[in-house]
Amino acid sequence: MAPTNEDSAYSRLRSEILSLELVPGERLSERGLEAVLGASRTPIRAALMRLENEGLTRRRGRGWQVTPIDLTEVREAMEYREAIETEVVALAVERAEDDELDALLEIAEAHRDRDDEETGLRDGKSFHVALAHLARNRFLVDGMTDALTRLSRTRWLEVRSVEARAQARDEHVAIVTALAARDPEAAVARVRDHNRDTRDRLLATLTDERRRLRGRGFSIVESDAAVV
Repeated sequence: MAPTNEDSAYSRLRSEILSLELVPGERLSERGLEAVLGASRTPIRAALMRLENEGLTRRRGRGWQVTPIDLTEVREAMEYREAIETEVVALAVERAEDDELDALLEIAEAHRDRDDEETGLRDGKSFHVALAHLARNRFLVDGMTDALTRLSRTRWLEVRSVEARAQARDEHVAIVTALAARDPEAAVARVRDHNRDTRDRLLATLTDERRRLRGRGFSIVESDAAVV
C-alpha cells in the first residue's frame, strides 16, 4: 500500500524532530508546513496530532510547537525505561533461546569499526528493542519503544561522545553475558547500572550545555515532577 500524504508528512516531521533539525521549542504552522511538505492542511494536522500523542509536538495557542526538552520528563522516562527493562531481562533469562542471545550479542558488538553518532543511536535502539522482544511480552516491547522514542532527541546529544558510545556498547555486551549465564540477578544489575549510567551522562550533557543550546534556539525546561 502506497503511503498517504498524512504518513509522508508524519514521517518527515518525525525524522526532523528526532534529528533536531526542528529544534525543541520551535513554532510550527499548519499553513507554513503546506509548502514545505507539499501536503494540504488536513493531513498535516493529522500528522501533528500523531506526533502529539508521542510527546514530540504540542499545541500552542492556535498553532503548534515542537515540544521543548523537559529535564524532569527525561528523568521520569529513564525511570520508566529502567522499570520495564529490569522486568524484560528477568523474563529473558528464562525465555530466550541460545541462538537469540548470540544474535543479540552481534547487535551489541556491531559497527565498532564504523563509529558515529547516527550509527551509535540506531544500534542502541536496535539492541534495546531486540532485548525487549526476548521477554515474549508485546506490552513490554511497546513500553520500551515508547520510552526510547521519548528519549530520542536527547540521546542524539548524549551519543556525540566517542567515549559514551564505547561505554554503552561495553555495557550492552555485559547484559548479554549475564543473560547467557542465566543469572537473573546479574542481568538485572547490569541493566540497572546501564540505565543509570546513561541517565547520568544524558542529564550531565543537558545541564552543562543548557545555556549554549538556548543560544542555538533550543528550549530546555525543568517542570515540577508529575503528581498522580
